[in-house]
Amino acid sequence: MFETILIAMLIAKIKGYKVKYLFTTWTMWPIFVLEILHILFQINIFTGNYFFIQFAPYLKKTYLFLCIIPIVVYKEYFAGLIGSAFVIAGTLLNNFVMAQNGGKMPVFPNFSYITGYANPQSFSKTQGIHILGTAQTKWWVLSDILDIGWSVLSIGDILIRCFVLFTVYYTVKALNNKSKDAINQKVIM
Repeated sequence: MFETILIAMLIAKIKGYKVKYLFTTWTMWPIFVLEILHILFQINIFTGNYFFIQFAPYLKKTYLFLCIIPIVVYKEYFAGLIGSAFVIAGTLLNNFVMAQNGGKMPVFPNFSYITGYANPQSFSKTQGIHILGTAQTKWWVLSDILDIGWSVLSIGDILIRCFVLFTVYYTVKALNNKSKDAINQKVIM
């Protein structure tokens, strides 16, 4: 979800917020640490080590739960509520396409073959929930079709990532507002 954090930071920067505050709050550091762990998992996959894939579902759930911390601390409940609706919608879409395909999520990698992230044999090695998509795949448009080179995402995955985007963006916004309030307090005194 590294790219989701970058997109949220870019949107915040375009809106005129200072993104540097994001690195000064303890509420974001658990997310950053988990993101570093996720990057290490991705590096292992690139090198052909699929051992850590078994932990990916736990990593994703932990990541989403950690996003609740800044929402609660900065009282960004509306953003959390909207983000949660996106998580529910994305999860329902992913579960639907998996149910249509024997409990497995079909993957259609293209760019990942070029980058070396995936190869046809990797799907048989992992024994996970992902299978290589075929012409017989049902509801292929909802399966993992959006290949970014180091991950293949579904529409449901993108909806789930909106929660992270909202969390990061509204945390930046809250931190900027907090900084402005602190400056205003100093001016008043």
